[in-house]
Amino acid sequence: MPSSLSIVIPAYNESARIAKTLREVIAYLDEQPGDGEVIVVDDGSKDDTSKVAEGVIATHARGRAEGRVIRVEPNRGKGHAVRTGLLAARSTVTAFFDADLSMPITETPKLVEPIRSGQYDVVFGSRALDRKLVGTHQPWTREQSGRVFNLAVRLATGLPFADTQCGFKAFRMDVCRPVVEGALIDRFGFDVELLYIAHHAQLRLLEYPVRWNDVAGGSVSLKTGLQSFGEVRQIRTNARRGLYDEAIRRAREAAERAKDRRPLTIDGEGIESDVSAELAGQRI
Repeated sequence: MPSSLSIVIPAYNESARIAKTLREVIAYLDEQPGDGEVIVVDDGSKDDTSKVAEGVIATHARGRAEGRVIRVEPNRGKGHAVRTGLLAARSTVTAFFDADLSMPITETPKLVEPIRSGQYDVVFGSRALDRKLVGTHQPWTREQSGRVFNLAVRLATGLPFADTQCGFKAFRMDVCRPVVEGALIDRFGFDVELLYIAHHAQLRLLEYPVRWNDVAGGSVSLKTGLQSFGEVRQIRTNARRGLYDEAIRRAREAAERAKDRRPLTIDGEGIESDVSAELAGQRI
């Protein structure tokens, strides 16, 4: 039987759309052959995000997928919320999704199957590798600023990726737990930091194109964009000071221990992966 899957949804003032997102995620997990779990991390919301999420989860209590809400007080930032959810997850394969579900839930296998098959430790969605898959685009100025930011990330960190900020990433947690535990950025620069630590730990990373649609009402603003540039500089400073060295060492050791393990399953049996030859050949 295929391995279980945990999905983490960081949320801040998302009472208007968290119900729809949760219903879609839970319905998807209920249809999967393995166990499913969804964790909403309410990052100090000032609205009824937690109450709405708990109501949806209670309504689906008899379904196969489990759900829970973790409330963080006060607001700490998306990075802190994501780390909280990843470290609380029960499944070895754990992904985090943006609360607006701008990547359709049906794209999930692109992220999790390469990990289940044993080929990768981190897989993350990309809007830049195949822009034909982007349906509804962001406003022109925001899209261009995103491109500038990713160029700055590559220049500042040496990461070879085209889109570090797409809010859909999956992790093999028995290998990546040290990466998550060693991260320090609490706000929007956390994506870069996680990838930076994993890359320097020589984990197997895959950036894969996904379908994506801009959804109005997000919390990203000019201010948060400027903060992200500052956080990229902070990552360089942290690296020079050796603040990631222990996390990198532990992640390498975890990857070495996992080398001889079979593809991830519940009962120890191998699984048939639907990873295409094209996907399997895009290792970075």
